[in-house]
Amino acid sequence: MTMTRPPSTPDAHDFSKRPYDLVKEFVIALTVVSLLTVVLAAVFSSPDEPAITMSAWAQADPADVVATATGELAGTTTSATYGAPYNHNADGQSVLGIPLQKMGGVRIPVDSAELVLQPLTDQVGDAALTDALTQWQSATPSQRTAWATAYADALAVAPDGDPAQAPAGEYGPVPNLTAAFLDVARSGYLEGSLTSSGNFYGGDQTRSLLLLSDGAYLEDRAVAQQLGGDQWGMMNETGNYPGQPWMWLYTFWYQVRPFSTSENADAQVWALMMLLTLALMFLPLIPGVRDIPRWVPVHRLIWRDYYRTHPRA
Repeated sequence: MTMTRPPSTPDAHDFSKRPYDLVKEFVIALTVVSLLTVVLAAVFSSPDEPAITMSAWAQADPADVVATATGELAGTTTSATYGAPYNHNADGQSVLGIPLQKMGGVRIPVDSAELVLQPLTDQVGDAALTDALTQWQSATPSQRTAWATAYADALAVAPDGDPAQAPAGEYGPVPNLTAAFLDVARSGYLEGSLTSSGNFYGGDQTRSLLLLSDGAYLEDRAVAQQLGGDQWGMMNETGNYPGQPWMWLYTFWYQVRPFSTSENADAQVWALMMLLTLALMFLPLIPGVRDIPRWVPVHRLIWRDYYRTHPRA
């Protein structure tokens, strides 16, 4: 039996040589890339908008703060009717009849009324506010809902939503509660109150974000900055680099049917992305798909120099 000896490895010293200044090459590359970065950042970058605070919200749109607080007390805001993981008020989104959102359970319980009442109960020395809180707490749930709903309807017909121009009616303590809530928001206390009460360590932004998103001010600011959900908002990151370009595939599906018109878009997009992820994971095991590189040999074009010297048998 004849043994074939493998070809010997060429000695690197046998190859031709030429001078090469590695430091010079590095400096040139660094300079070119730095200039390109500055130019492209100036042309294509997004503005770095400061975070929206409760105090800024109250100063810019006090009527929206009052309307949002009223909606929280009435239980009609988006977060109040969202369902899991915040409450049991809706089954939420589903895929193929499977209530995925409901199955997740209420893991972050949030009482919408407490978003308003909890910061107010921390205030001391205000007799009118204390009386309003006492009247609210002593009323039945149906009476509270009736007061808040009636006041929300009155604000909706008031010019510019101005509470001072709302028509008279049976609103109970709701006008006093929401006016005090506006004062707390203006003072800057509301931000810390909601954040510190989220968990043992504080710093939980969930409650403050829910409250802010229930109003119209945040959405209006987002749309003005081309950050709305139907404006590829997640692609136009206004914060610090690198933003969220890695989420383009996720946000892409929200722009096309049937996802763009579906009430279950979140769950449907999630399911589709899971399906695509599994397909990518098991790509080598899928008959037909795994043979595409052999049928469409693009790699041979890319590595044409190699295949020119190593033809297939």
